Parts: sequence; structure tokens; C-alpha cells
Amino acid sequence: MFAAPRAALAAVRGIGPGLAGAIRRVRLEEAHRLLDDSAAAGCQILTPADADFPALLRSIPDPPPLLFARGCVELANAEAVAIVGSRDHTRYGGEVAERLGTLAAEAGLVVVSGMARGLDAVAQRAALKAGGRSIGVLGTGIDIVYPAANRELYQLIARDGLLLSEYPPGTQPQPGSFPRRNRLISGLARALVVVEAADGSGTLITVGSALEQGREVLAVPGPITSATSRGTNRLLRDGATPILEPADMLAALGWRSSPATEQPVALPCTLSATEARVFAALTSDGQTVDEVAVLAGLPVGELLAALLGLELGGLAQQLPGALYRRQRG
Repeated sequence: MFAAPRAALAAVRGIGPGLAGAIRRVRLEEAHRLLDDSAAAGCQILTPADADFPALLRSIPDPPPLLFARGCVELANAEAVAIVGSRDHTRYGGEVAERLGTLAAEAGLVVVSGMARGLDAVAQRAALKAGGRSIGVLGTGIDIVYPAANRELYQLIARDGLLLSEYPPGTQPQPGSFPRRNRLISGLARALVVVEAADGSGTLITVGSALEQGREVLAVPGPITSATSRGTNRLLRDGATPILEPADMLAALGWRSSPATEQPVALPCTLSATEARVFAALTSDGQTVDEVAVLAGLPVGELLAALLGLELGGLAQQLPGALYRRQRG
């Protein structure tokens, strides 16, 4: 097709002159080079036609035409919350980001952020430390670690989470690439949590994307004398949902936390997005199928199939009386 004359392509129903010109401009050697570079970087390419492509990103304004992925690609469709904040944060902001990242992981939510210096990295490290998963959305090629100080975090997420980028391998940091990638951070999650943000912070660009995408925005209040809380306090004034205690994050999402006495479980990458969702709804106490269906937001037929998969994987247990519970470690 790529070698066909332009006139012949334009004559094909559904193509026309414009698309015919675009097809003729395609250089197959460039596509082959991109595939080779991706293989060398240890990543795979996802297009909107692929089952593993994040479903939430298909419907956002300006969706990415493709994504480069490294790690557990199943996480791209798992239930997630985005946690972001200032690079130059206070001790208070660091403590809150750590608690929120830990709580999200313990509740079975994937933590999405940009792996930036500061609160992004704090929340992601906390989620991984708690045995959870994290998605790092890069503003560079998938093989470029930026900032260099986050190399260890990059390696942890590549091993236990998922790295995503819309930029080809080898793409170096550019000023405009980071604001642009922020729409993917908010787009991958059910809600965006802002821990600290000064006036003019790049974090507020992510807020704008979240609002455009119809995502809920939550903000952590701070002292009115703190420059790093001016942005979050103004978000609260303008209608953002306040987080007055960590559990407010889960309540705003309609998500149920696991009891504090349970140990967080690192879910295997082989779980489907539906199985991960059902696992997060289970507790160590017996629950009826209807109760789990309501918490997971799934029809009973789909829920039963997921429960069977979790049972076979040793992550759920059926009790007498048609009750189910999370399998104890």
C-alpha cells in the first residue's frame, strides 16, 4: 500500500486525496527504526487498538496516538489515583504525600505520578514500600532517567510497576514535554490529589487537565502563610474536595480501605484489571457476592469470573454460605 501511486490510493473508497498524501509520506525505514529502538529499550508499543492501551486515555481530549510501556502493562487499566505536588515541598507536604501513597497502596489503588523530584517521587516510593503498585508517566523517552536522582525509583517502577511515555526512546528532556505529559497523569486516574502547590506551579497544569477530562480534584489544605500551600488553598476555595485526613481520599473515590491490621499485598502482574478491582473490594471478613459486586461496581457474572481467578491464584477464599474473603497471607 505504501508504494502505491497517490492517484490509486486516492481512488480507494474511504481514503481520498488527503489521506493518500499522508500514506505516501510514510517512511517505512523510520517505523522499523522505532521498533528497533523500542526493543533495545526493553519496552513495547501500545496503540489505541491494543487491549492493554489505557481505556481512560482513549476518551480524553488529545489522546496519545501511541504509548511506550515498560513493566506490568496490565496496570494501565487498573483502578488508580494520581498524587502530585511541589518539587520544593515542606516537611508537612512530604509526610502527607507519604501517608496518601501508603493508604492508596493498602487499599489496592495504583498510584500514578510523574516521577518528578519532590512529592511525586515521595508518593510513588511510599506506594511501592507498602507493597502496592505505581505508574510513572515520563516526559522523556522511556529509556531516559530524569531527574537522575530518581534512578532507583525508575528501576523499582520498571520492575514492580509500569513506566509510560508518549515520546520515542532516546527523547531527551525538553521544557514543553513535561507540561504536555501532565494530561496523561490525570487521564490515567479516577481522581487527582494535589498535596502542595505554589502559585504558578506546574502541578496546576495537571489540575487544568483533570478538570477538562472530568476527573475529580482533591487538595490538601495548608497554612495560609506557606507559599507551597497557596495553590492548594485556592483550589479548595474554587471547589476542590478537601482532604482533612488521609481516609478522605478513599471516601471521595467511593473506595473501601482494607482494615489497618491487614498487611498490604503485592498483587502479581498477571492479574487482570477486573481481578485487581475485585481484590481491592474484598476484606478479610466474609462478604456476599452482592456486597462485593456493589463495592467493585461490577455485574455479578463478571464478578464471579474474577473471584474464580482470584481463588485459583490463592488471593481469595470462598467460605460456607456463599461468602468470599481476601485470602490471608
